[in-house]
Amino acid sequence: MNIVLVVFDSLRKDCIGCYNDGPPGTPAWPWKVKTPHLDRLAAESLVFDRAWPESLPTLPTRRALYTGKRVYPFDKGDFRLKGDFVGAPGWGPIPEDQPTLAERLKEAGYRTGLVADVYHMFKPSKNYWRGFEQWTFLRGQEIDPCRSGPEPSEELIRRYLPEPLERAVPWRRQFVTTALKNMYGRDREEDYYNARVLIEAARWLEQNRDAGNFFLTVESFDPHEPWFVPEHYRRMYDETDGPEQVISGYATDEMSPELLRRTQANYSGLVTMCDRWFGHLVETMRVLGMLENTALIVTTDHGHCIGDGGYVGKRGYPSGPAVFEVPLFIRHPDGTGAGRRSDLLVQHTDLAAQVLGLAGVDAAGELDGESFFDQAVAGKPGHRDHVTVAWGPNLTVIDEAWWLNCKVDGTGVLLRDRSAADPFAANVADDHRDEVGRLFEAGLADAGAEIPAYLMEMARKQEDAPGCSALAARK
Repeated sequence: MNIVLVVFDSLRKDCIGCYNDGPPGTPAWPWKVKTPHLDRLAAESLVFDRAWPESLPTLPTRRALYTGKRVYPFDKGDFRLKGDFVGAPGWGPIPEDQPTLAERLKEAGYRTGLVADVYHMFKPSKNYWRGFEQWTFLRGQEIDPCRSGPEPSEELIRRYLPEPLERAVPWRRQFVTTALKNMYGRDREEDYYNARVLIEAARWLEQNRDAGNFFLTVESFDPHEPWFVPEHYRRMYDETDGPEQVISGYATDEMSPELLRRTQANYSGLVTMCDRWFGHLVETMRVLGMLENTALIVTTDHGHCIGDGGYVGKRGYPSGPAVFEVPLFIRHPDGTGAGRRSDLLVQHTDLAAQVLGLAGVDAAGELDGESFFDQAVAGKPGHRDHVTVAWGPNLTVIDEAWWLNCKVDGTGVLLRDRSAADPFAANVADDHRDEVGRLFEAGLADAGAEIPAYLMEMARKQEDAPGCSALAARK
């Protein structure tokens, strides 16, 4: 069986039509985002409603997905490597002693390919292309140092960076300036990166029809910020004229309602554009006859807050569904599970195990995840009764009833009652101390090792989130 794995970066689950079939505003998004191709895929797939990362953000997530091994507790994650910033614990290369999916599948006789524009994967010291016989890196996303000039005009900078936002955080100007340099030459829709990535992925399929079996990984940095998108996509959601807004401030309540709406419109337009070019990839598979012999999997690393609780950005503390919930579609070529939904708790480490399972590669006992597709089809319970998602010194532990978020030293506790009408409106930790202790112990057990001293020190220095409980979960 061939396998195509598509990962969109920062794709909010509630901005995909099949995951948001209620009226606008449920969840809190001002309109329904148009994703007809992903919705069509959902009708042909087993759709998972409770999928989660293992570690966050960008690179730790991919380490877990590419290896099936836990990254938390980041005991192999205190990186200080030249050529990159320290993005977060775990923000580094894949450890040499952890085989990748591509390496395992190549050994099993698969032809392996990677098409990506996620520039963090290709920075000095990184190795996320390990095991791929062909890897194609499309340069120029975000602040990838792809273009050094000419400098954009003040008028152009001001169009995309309103002056009040620059005054609040001066580094935003350099960010937008570099991103605008990388925008040079994007004259047609096909010049934008989600289109280029998915067109290149379709070309790879055309060029590798002679493979006995293949594994293609497609990594689209879109719809990650900056949310540059052709105007006609943005106008699908906001017809007004005025300044653009394309980056996160990583701040709360700093945008006017009009500017926040424009930000949401640009993000929504970029999601719809990603969907349009994803449709090109699927149609290429259909024309080539590959939908009959290829498993197609679509997911993301995480979502993004754009006005949720007034915040724009992503973070692990306090955590919330806009960032932590991820979509997951698995389309089996023989139609197994088509049009069905599953509420199994699954994580990216499990998805890695499932990819190997679809290929018939036995890695039992070598991964931290387990395959789950057959259990989901059969309606059987999965192997998880909770998930632990880690971001640096912060843990989020989620089960059927509760959402615990705190630091790895047990301080700064936030407990959400998932049965409440608005679970994130109140911290109920002081009223449910036993649940806090139970979930925290489960999160520590999932580490499989001692929390490293550097991570405990990060937790000690981190400020408590507003509204957290004074109780300590750690005994």
